[in-house]
Amino acid sequence: MKTEVPQAIGNARAPAGTGLSTRTASHVRAALDGRGGPFAFLLFLGPAVIASIAYVDPGNYVTNIQAGARYGFSLLWVVVAANLIAMLFQALSARLGIATGKNLAEVSRDRLPRPLVQVMWIVSEIAAMATDLAEFLGGAIGLSLLFGVPLLWSMGITAAVTYALLVLGDRGFRPMELLIGGFVVIISLCYLIELFIAPVDWPAAARGAVTPALADSGALVLAVGIVGATIMPHALFLHSGLTAERMPDATLSERRRLLHYSNLEVVGALSVAGLVNVAMVIMAAAAFHRGHPEVADLGTAYHSLAPLLGGLAAGAFLTSLIASGISSSVVGTMAGQLVMQGFIHRRIPLWLRRAVTMAPAFVVIALGMDTTRALVLSQVVLAVSLPVPMLPLLWFVARRDVMGEFAIGWRLRGIAWAGAAAVMALNLMLLLDAFGLPFAGFRT
Repeated sequence: MKTEVPQAIGNARAPAGTGLSTRTASHVRAALDGRGGPFAFLLFLGPAVIASIAYVDPGNYVTNIQAGARYGFSLLWVVVAANLIAMLFQALSARLGIATGKNLAEVSRDRLPRPLVQVMWIVSEIAAMATDLAEFLGGAIGLSLLFGVPLLWSMGITAAVTYALLVLGDRGFRPMELLIGGFVVIISLCYLIELFIAPVDWPAAARGAVTPALADSGALVLAVGIVGATIMPHALFLHSGLTAERMPDATLSERRRLLHYSNLEVVGALSVAGLVNVAMVIMAAAAFHRGHPEVADLGTAYHSLAPLLGGLAAGAFLTSLIASGISSSVVGTMAGQLVMQGFIHRRIPLWLRRAVTMAPAFVVIALGMDTTRALVLSQVVLAVSLPVPMLPLLWFVARRDVMGEFAIGWRLRGIAWAGAAAVMALNLMLLLDAFGLPFAGFRT
């Protein structure tokens, strides 16, 4: 006999085209009942894998390349710390979806004052545009370098490819999970190749990963950019939606097992993403820091790698950049649709959503703006907007009337609030620096 789900734990019906197939759902339920066999965990891989692509998008490439080129291994600790905080918050996001059957935007709409919800939606839409600016531009730059075509042409190719992949998502999220998982594998293998080629000072890299230090205000700006590129607002919204839709009619005992598998997947998927980010900084430090610290954009990095480390390294870099740009742009659009549907209960056509999120990238190119500067600033926008999903998420996951028995305890609550405080402190330092005010011994 199945345990009934408490009233505090809702059952939201998944939108058409986003659920598991009947066959896959039956296998998942068998695994939740303990009849899945030794490889049952594979059925639960997906939500965190999709979310993890947000942690290896082109915004990460720009901030990590600049961090390694300018400051060597000294900012590796920021990458490590940001990834650990991201891992915690993605786990909490997935927990909210499993416990409530709703995504973070929907719970916010149901539980928070309407004026606050409207502000959250507006800020989240701006963050979605900033997200896609980095992702879409990154993929387009990669294709432009590969085919030697004007950037506007490559943007058109990127738009067509990402839209085609998004249409694939209408067949259910399992094909999309496998597709995004494939892109993650490509990116990871490319950076594994880079590490074998680059002449890395591993003891120095190890010290940089565990020794907190910020050399100057420029390092601070990059640190905040790394945080913005690593802990992504749209990933917090999306992850809760993916877990909520996976088994919306699961019983309480099944949700307990779902949470167990979800936590394992978060640790695994985000560990891979974190190692890729670490590899980006290490590669940039090894290749550029001593002789080419001025390397700051994707094109220069690509053209510099061939003479420094050979054609294989340059090819691996370009392949990973294209895979990152296309896959993360797809995921960003999925998240934008979920945010709008959750906050204001409206769903717009996929082509219109794609057009809206692509618009800032076309504006940047049409106005002749510095694409690298635009990419870095987009990551800062994401860092500043991060409290919008982060603080409500912390509020909800600690409340028993929202989460039932899945509400987090005081120890985990304290760790999560400490992580949020660290992120917001970095944001405050960035704002002080932007206004030319001194802080903590730094002065621009």
